Parts: sequence; C-alpha cells; structure tokens
Amino acid sequence: MTEPTQVTSETPSQSLDFIRKIITQDIASNKHAGRVETRFPPEPNGYLHIGHAKSINLNFGVAQEYQGVCHLRFDDTNPEKEEQEYIDAIEKDVRWLGFDWGQHLYHASDYYDQFHQYAIELINKGLAYVCHLSPEDTRGYRGTLTKPGQNSPYRDRSPEENLAWFEKMRCGEVKEGECVLRAKIDMSHPNINMRDPALYRIKHAVHPRTGDKWCIYPLYDFAHCISDAIENITHSLCTLEFEDHRPLYVWVLDNITIACRPRQIEFARLELSYTVLSKRKLLQLVNENIINGWDDPRMPTISGLRRRGYTPEAIRNFCNHIGVNKTNSVIEIGTLEFYLREDLNLRAQRVMAVLHPLKVVIENYPEEQVEEFDAENNPEDTSAGTRKIPFTRTVYIEQTDFQEDPPTGYFRLAPGREVRLKHAYYITCRQVIKDKTTGEVIELHCSYDPESRGGGTPDKRRVKGTLQWVSIAHAVTAEVRLYDHLFATADPNAVPEGKDFKTNLNPDSLVTLTNCKLEPSLKNLESGARFQFMRHGYFCVDPDSTPDYPVFNRTTTLRDTWAKIQKKQK
Repeated sequence: MTEPTQVTSETPSQSLDFIRKIITQDIASNKHAGRVETRFPPEPNGYLHIGHAKSINLNFGVAQEYQGVCHLRFDDTNPEKEEQEYIDAIEKDVRWLGFDWGQHLYHASDYYDQFHQYAIELINKGLAYVCHLSPEDTRGYRGTLTKPGQNSPYRDRSPEENLAWFEKMRCGEVKEGECVLRAKIDMSHPNINMRDPALYRIKHAVHPRTGDKWCIYPLYDFAHCISDAIENITHSLCTLEFEDHRPLYVWVLDNITIACRPRQIEFARLELSYTVLSKRKLLQLVNENIINGWDDPRMPTISGLRRRGYTPEAIRNFCNHIGVNKTNSVIEIGTLEFYLREDLNLRAQRVMAVLHPLKVVIENYPEEQVEEFDAENNPEDTSAGTRKIPFTRTVYIEQTDFQEDPPTGYFRLAPGREVRLKHAYYITCRQVIKDKTTGEVIELHCSYDPESRGGGTPDKRRVKGTLQWVSIAHAVTAEVRLYDHLFATADPNAVPEGKDFKTNLNPDSLVTLTNCKLEPSLKNLESGARFQFMRHGYFCVDPDSTPDYPVFNRTTTLRDTWAKIQKKQK
C-alpha cells in the first residue's frame, strides 16, 4: 500500500472533488472529532467488477489521504444468494488492488440482534407495523410518481399486535411472503421510497454465518444505515441510485436510539462503453456458459481483468483520472486501455513472438552455427537489463510480414526485397516455396549479409522494414488467446424489441491460436507474468499454462485497433 497523503487546511479546495471538499470542511469544523471513517459494503452474491473498483479506490483512497480507516463490510442480508466463494473472491480482489482493511472486517450479520432490537423499538414507537398485503397489492397501494399511495389496511394495528406478529415472523410461524415489517412514514410522500418501505421480510433459508437462527432478514435500506452507525462511519459514500434512498437512511437513524450520524454522499457510478456492469447480467453470462466463469478475461470483473493481465496500478490510475462527480456518464473503454498501456509500457519486457509462423531458410548461413544476440528487455527501463536470443539458419517470421505482390507503402519482406531481422542481420528474399495444391506460401529462401550483424553495414545502408523472428531450433510452441471486447456495440443494452443484451455479443471476442512460436525465454514462467510481444500487443501468462505448453492471453493491443476497425466499418 502507498503511504497516505496528509491533507491539511492549506490544501487548495479547488483541487479537490466535491466529496473531498465535504470531508475537508468536516475536518475543519471538527465534525466527528476530525475522524474520517469510510466503508466498502459489497453484497457477496457475485464477483466484483470494474465499477466496484471505482468505489474501492474512492473509499479506501480517501481514508488513506485523511489518515482515517476504511472498513470492509459484507452486506450478507440475503442468504439465498450469498456464497463463501464470493466472499473469498472479494477479499482477494480488494487486496490485489492495493488496499487493506486491517482489523476492520465486518458483516451485516454481525448486527442481526441489534437490527432486531431496533425494529422492536420502531414498533413500540408506533413507527413500524406488520403488513399482510400481497406484493402485488403492496405495489398497487404505493401509488405512482404523480399519484399518492393509500394506507395499508394493517397500518393502524396497535404496537402490541405488531409485536406479536413480528415475534411470529421471527419464530418461523408465518409463511414466506405472507407478511413483512414496514416503516410507518407517509403514503403520500413525494419520494416513493418513503411510502412505508419494508424493513424486514421472511426467508426460511440457512444463512452461511448465522445458520438457522433467523428466518427474518432486514432489507438493505434498514440494515445499511444502522451498520454504518454501529461502526461509527463518518462518510457513507455510495452511488447515485441511492440518492433517493437518503431520506430513509436519515429517517431510520433519527428514529432509533443510536449516537452516530454518518453522512451519506452519492457519486456517479462507473459505466463503460462495450461493457455491461449489471451483476444480474454478468451472472447470466456465467450460468449460461457464454463465457468461461467469473474470471474469464473478457469479463469486466476484477478477477477477469487480473487474469487478462491488467495491473492494479493501471486500474487505480484510471479511477483517479475519471474522478468522482454527480452526473452519470459513459466512459470510453479506450480510456481504461490507455492507462493500461501506459503502465505496461513501463513494466513489460519486450519479447519476440510469431503468432502465424512462416518458415524462412537463410541459405548462405552455416547449417550448424548458432549465434546469440543481446536484446534489451525494456527500453523504458534500463535496469531491466538484456537477454540472449539464439539465431540459426532457419527461423520463423509472421505470415503477414511477407507479400508476394506488395502494395505501395509496404516495407516488409517481398521477393528481392531486403529487411532487417531485429537484433540480427539483414536478409533478402530469393525464392518463394508454395504448396502445390493450395498455392499457399509455406517457405521462403533468403540470403543474409554477414556484415549487417546487429543492424548495420559498412556502407551504412538502411532498410525500412524490421521483422520479429524466432529460431526454429529454439522456438517454444504456445497457445495464444486473442481477446477483444465481449460486446460488438458501444451500448450493449440497446437492443431491438423482444431481444436482450446477448444479441450484441461479439462473435470474435476470443480467437485461439494453438501453434504460435515464441523465443526460448518464454517458458517455465509464473502465471500472470506480463510481456509485450513486439508489434502484437501486451500479453500475460494464463493459469492454464504448463511447463511444456505455455498459454498467453492478449491483454491489449499496442494501440486502439478497435477504434480503427469501427472507423473503417462506418
């Protein structure tokens, strides 16, 4: 973790976003005794995605900046959808992003007894009642944005009657869905969330942490604000969809006996082009086997991005760049990819890889000779050093680096044309060998200039084309998975009537190549190791790799080729 930055009263307010301005003002006025305590409250019903990364970066980030703490609290109030797998994945993702909650790990289920007592307090005050309306009738009684709601026929029960019914709910004597505990607020309130919202519902389900102790569970709006107050949270940062829920947040805390008064502050959630961030839709992709699990490198989950080769630094830099504001907007995915390239450019070793191999025989090179050439590992990092690359009479080059009849502006290999093999020699194509049946070019015969070793010649002639290559005798055969956007359109949710978001899936989001040839340094690597395959993009080692057969995922191209493709299509 990075060292927190001390924020003082001399910090220029104009350089702060609106959330940090509020926190700075609260510290200056000694609100909360100058404390800053935030929380990240995920529901363990799926894996975290890039949108959660923004919230994690904000909540843990401001806590660090203001010498405070950030809690990790699991909102485990729905036992039917929560799994230990998700809890483990969330903890791993938060740590991978570079943050730690220390001793502040909590669960909403830690407070079930307190939630229950606060519900009884509201009932005794005449501020909550047990309602037997069906879900359909409840919606009908609620009214609309332009029409006030109607009071439930059960609204005027006495506290004693409501306490008796609530106890029956708690003891499992009432069927699931038969009734709920509702707050008694105002059925004509302009904010529909304040029209007697549900506080507790019945669920006859075993909870992962509390077992079968409870068969009533609090709703999020009831549990969340109380959890914040119990934990002495000072600033409860959440996304804009909770803005209309803030009055209920305040109402609950104002009407129970609890000292702390956290402040809820809303910010715009992250939306990315070519991406869906709905957990429900992501779960659908997983359950229908459209992708290969939550960590599929095409998924916007943090685990998927990690497997694809993203770095935590790139994600944090992206989150810091987009900042926080009060207006929802869609961020171009190219912005995220820009920060990824910026980071990988500094850390990724440059290597040579041939994804579509074409054999080249250098006829005037000695058959048994093996030379080694020095190659810099990263021109952006001199401390990265160099490595040795073997060179022999037969090498592989990319099929696309040769054309029999090249167009104007093509500077790679062609009949009679001279190019440079990077780090090695100049070669000239002398003969083209084709498959007699298909006419496909299967082999090139070339000559080399012995005096061009290392890229120069006595007569100082230069060539425009430089090709990557791999010695056939030393090549590592590998699988390379070329990942692209999972969706083919910028707004995957925009679909024709009667269709769903899967209509916009990109059929070419994964192309698998199984006979790629890589330089010999690319074997026996740890999962997650990142490289730049020269002229191909950035790649990382996939967990599916074996010592004898490495598997690489394309993290991103060297430039925004997707935008170029879209431009051509238009």
